[in-house]
Amino acid sequence: MEGLFSPAGLLGALIGAAVGWVDYRIVSGLVAGKLRQTDRSTTEAERQDYERRIVLAQRILMVVIVPVFAGLGYWLGRSLSGWGI
Repeated sequence: MEGLFSPAGLLGALIGAAVGWVDYRIVSGLVAGKLRQTDRSTTEAERQDYERRIVLAQRILMVVIVPVFAGLGYWLGRSLSGWGI
C-alpha cells in the first residue's frame, strides 16, 4: 500500500469535486430561486439583508457539498482500484 494518497484516490477526488461543483451550482440555484420567491421585504435594507442571507446559504452549501463529493470520489476511486481503505 502506498499510503493515503493513491493515484486512483486522487483522481477519484478530483472527479468527485467536479461533480460536487456541478451539483452545488444546480442545488444552490434552486434554493436561491425558491428563497427569492418567499421574499417579503418592504424596504431596501430588508431586501439587502435577505440577499446577504441567500449568499450565506449558498456559501454554506458549497462548503458542505463539494468536499463531501470529493471525499466520496476519493473513497470510490480507491475502492474500485483495489487499493482499499
